[in-house]
Order: sequence, then C-alpha cells, then structure tokens
Amino acid sequence: MSFIHKDFLLHSDAARELFHEHAEKLPIIDYHCHIIPKQVAEDYKFRSITEVWLGGDHYKWRAMRANGVDEHFITGGASDWEKFQKWAETIPYTMRNPLHHWTHLELKTAFGIDKILKPETAKEIYDQCNEMLQQPGFTARGFMKHYHVESICTTDDPVDTLEYHKIVEKDASFGIKMLPAWRPDKAMAVNDAESYNAYVDKLAEVADVPIYSYDSLLLALKKRHDYFASNGCNVADHGVSKFPWTECSKKEAERLFERVRSGKTLSDEEVDKLQTALLLDFARMNAEKGWVQQFHFGPLRNTNSRMFKELGPDTGFDTISEYQAGNQLAKFLDTLASEGSLTKTILYNINPSENEAIAAMIGNFQDGKIPGKMQFGSGWWFNDNIDGMLAQMNALSRQGLLSRFVGMLTDSRSFLSYPRHEYFRRILCEMLGSDIEKGLLPASEFDQIAQMVEGISYYNAKKYFQK
Repeated sequence: MSFIHKDFLLHSDAARELFHEHAEKLPIIDYHCHIIPKQVAEDYKFRSITEVWLGGDHYKWRAMRANGVDEHFITGGASDWEKFQKWAETIPYTMRNPLHHWTHLELKTAFGIDKILKPETAKEIYDQCNEMLQQPGFTARGFMKHYHVESICTTDDPVDTLEYHKIVEKDASFGIKMLPAWRPDKAMAVNDAESYNAYVDKLAEVADVPIYSYDSLLLALKKRHDYFASNGCNVADHGVSKFPWTECSKKEAERLFERVRSGKTLSDEEVDKLQTALLLDFARMNAEKGWVQQFHFGPLRNTNSRMFKELGPDTGFDTISEYQAGNQLAKFLDTLASEGSLTKTILYNINPSENEAIAAMIGNFQDGKIPGKMQFGSGWWFNDNIDGMLAQMNALSRQGLLSRFVGMLTDSRSFLSYPRHEYFRRILCEMLGSDIEKGLLPASEFDQIAQMVEGISYYNAKKYFQK
C-alpha cells in the first residue's frame, strides 16, 4: 500500500464514510492566501518543480537550515536541481513534521507520484514533475481547477491597482473567483517614520488625496476601501504582532499623526495609541460595508537580525511570541460592539497557549443574530499541523460551536498548497469518526454529524463570506 492512500489518516469506518461520502469532493473556498494575482491572471507556467514548490516557502527553508543546508541551496544562487536535491536530502529528516505529509500529499495529488522523496528517488521525481509541468493544465490556473477551487481571496495592499483581479473577473472561461482582501498593515506601521511617510506619499498619489492630517489619511484610505469594494472585495485582513490598545482621542491621533508626518519618532506608548486609533477606524470601515474582518496576531518577527539584513522579511525567521492578547483584545472588541461597529470577525492566534482564551473570547461577542458571527480561526502558521488543528477544534468545541466553524485556508503562496484543505478534512473526519466509535457522539445522529462535516469543509464559509 502506498504511503498516501485513499484512507490516509482515517482509522475508523465512521471517519472513512464522513470523508469519502461528505467531505472529499466538496469545492475549496480559500478565503485567505498569499497567491500572486499576476500569476493567476497570466496562467503562469512554472519552469520547474523547484520554482512552484520551494520558491517563497519559508516552512521548507527553515527545515533545510535545520538540516545543515547552506543558504546557497535555499535562497541563494544554486540551480533548481541543486535546490531540489537538497530538499530531497532533507525530507527523510522531516518525519513527524507536517512537511513530510504535505510533501507526499502534493506529489500524489498534483502529479500522481506515489514514491517517497529521498536522495535515491530525487532525480526520477524531479524529472517526472518537470516533464508534467510542460504539459497543458500544469499551470497556475490548471492547478486551481485540478483541486476544485471555487474561489480565493488574495492579500492586497490599499495602494494595489487590482489590475489582475479585473483580468480574471472578466474572463468567463476560467470559472474561479479571485477576489481581493484589504490588508492595510503598512498604513499602521507608524513606528518607522521614514518608511511610513514614503508609503503615505504613495497612498496619497494613488488615492488622489493630499495627506497632511489624520482625517485626510482616513479619507484616502476610505477611497481605496471603496475602490476595493467596487472590485468585489468583502474581506479585510489585519496582521499585528500584538493587539494595540491604549486609548487615544481623536485630537491626540491628529497630533501623533502630524508628528510622524513631520518625520519625528514616536515613543512605544505613542505608537500603541496611534495604532489603536487606526485599527479601530479600519474596523469601522469594515463594519460600514458589512465585510468580514480577520485578525492575525502574535508573531515575533525578524528575530535573526543578521539574516533579516541579508534576506529581508518573510524568509523564515519569525517565531511564536509569548504575547497574551486577552485584555487588549477584549477592550478593542467591546469598543466596537458598544457603538454597533463590530462586523463578522475571525481571530487567529499564533501562540497555542491562547487557544482556550480566544475560543472563550468569541463567545463574549456573538450577537444572537448571525450564526457564528465571531470565529476562532483555524490553526495558523506554527499550528498548521495535526496536533495544532485538533487543539484549535477541541478548544472551539469546549467553548463554542464547532458546527458553525468556517474551516480551513491555505495561507500560502504556493499553487500546490491546496491539499492542505484535504489534510484538514481528513483530520476533521478522523476526529469526529473516533468520537462516534468511542460513544462520545451518538451514532444514531450520523446524518447530523455528516452535515457538520460538510458545513465545516465548505458550506459554512460559503454562507459566511456572502454579504
């Protein structure tokens, strides 16, 4: 039997029936990803398996570094074959890391390759994948169609033109929606006056609004928010290392913004104040349009200063911080709820020790009108593995309603990451099937459990992200 077989991760009859009859064939709604829109618009053709598989994948880069692979073969100038060879040499050492499962799921589902990747099979697999990548259908759009993707939400800055989204939207032959998601993180990065002002100048140009005050900043962002909405956007995404919360009056926000605009450096407390004001105003914009807003919080970024200087951000040197979001998050959500400006919200924490706290927090702000309005997001980043997903779903089950969960997303730059949805669905079905086998869930209510699986796999997200 091959390693990735049809019942992979499914150890009970109930789990197998739930997956094969109710989850397996449902379409994918990938509501948060980092796919490059230009590659979808142009139906990008990859030069090699190395480009599509290792390019930009900091998960794999971290594993290779841990295995003693020189940076030359990771992000450096080595050939595609040399980089792939080093990844193949690393794979035997990734056992029990999710990368081992992901790698072989992707080989099996994308290329039909059952072999285990290792030094002895590397050249054969490399050549076979590259040969297939030259065939019709093994392109950016081809992979999306192959994996039965219905829609994706990319991650887009307010200054983005969204030109590639427009191309895809006008192409009726494609049949897959590629929608933008509003990600205004750079508009909050007031801790670095020089780079912030360069960004604000660009924003002013794109929005055609002179930005000289806090109000004019909000006006420019509102124009871009409207522009995104006119291009199909109804999702916002906000990434914060920690949830800011230091009360800030409108007058003080004006004063602090003017200081930054004049090139002055703010203190840590002043940064927190201005970011609190900005994040609240962003959330109010989201609520006015009835958008879904997502908050990713907790990472400690760019911890290796030498490598940051050499390679820049998003290259595999971020980690889990010890930051606890509870107090600040409660005040932030309460302020919005009190003024009627709390829209549908998904919270993702990077520190698994906060699972119970976040699962409990969402219960404080459910409104009794929209089922599952407040969501505890799927296991994110360092939690994107079997144990992490189970821990997130178990915490949500204990503190809330798992049945209303909107399920999985890739959070990936790779067109080969869609099997993560299958991986998640298998884990979900195994968890619920095991509960049935143990008598923790009533076997007599199998139809209801199957409906839960279908909802979490697809239907809950489809309904949740509609206005």
